[in-house]
Amino acid sequence: MKKTLAILAAGIGSRFGGGIKQLEPVGPGREIIIDYSIHDAIKAGFNKLVFIIRRDIEDDFREMIGDRIEKKCADLGVEVCYAFQQLNDVPIPVPEGRKKPWGTGHAVLACRDVISEPFAVINADDYYGKEGFEKAARFLETGGYGLVGYVLKNTLSDNGGVTRGICRVAEDGSLTGVDETHDIVKTPGGAEANGVPLDLDALVSMNFWCLPASFIAELQKGFPEFLQGMTNPLKDEYLLPTIVDGLVKKGERVSVLPTHDKWFGVTYKEDKQAVVDSFKALYAAGEYQTDLYADIG
Repeated sequence: MKKTLAILAAGIGSRFGGGIKQLEPVGPGREIIIDYSIHDAIKAGFNKLVFIIRRDIEDDFREMIGDRIEKKCADLGVEVCYAFQQLNDVPIPVPEGRKKPWGTGHAVLACRDVISEPFAVINADDYYGKEGFEKAARFLETGGYGLVGYVLKNTLSDNGGVTRGICRVAEDGSLTGVDETHDIVKTPGGAEANGVPLDLDALVSMNFWCLPASFIAELQKGFPEFLQGMTNPLKDEYLLPTIVDGLVKKGERVSVLPTHDKWFGVTYKEDKQAVVDSFKALYAAGEYQTDLYADIG
């Protein structure tokens, strides 16, 4: 069975090098976060990767990431494809002054010519842990909608506030809604947002979705409706959480797949050392080998 992972990488800056958090080395061999996601996905059974990027960064992306990954994937029998999120890939004239991308839903819609099977979606600059990919790979065999849910306390930064989608989950494990919550900070007693205490064990969305093949058609249907309903044509975005929430409201079941893995990310520059230290601990515990792909074959 084809198991596809789409990687949202269109936000990587066109000037590669200093300051681009997706390219900050965090591993002992100067691995970047996306290397670990790809390793963990392939080990879990994913056999097709789709990089969603912009045309203007294609050459740089291939030089810095793509060519290296393609060579490794060829050795492992994993297919690699590209999809291109373009500002002008819309059925209307681009609003004058619009510079902002059209959002994660539009990014996945860019995959319409390369994905025709159930697939998962992740961010390029987040470390998700192995368990999430294992659960996602198994779930794709059902062909339904799923969300890998992370425990809030495992996703916080020591260096400032973060935004998380706090999941509302029914007793049967299905998603009933996601509450986008801004400026979540650690406190001596746990965590809070704008002075309101939060449940550290609540499940949150880190934009790790499992989606059926039919979702592409849903995006194609919904995107023109989104464009017609925009209130701010220069900034409104077609976002995966909003789209999936709309399907939940229509009665679609979205299964929440909980994982207790710790999320890592460089939200703030100060986070980098903590991420590096976390990977050192994972290597010391035997989770990864110096030759990253030595345990796959």
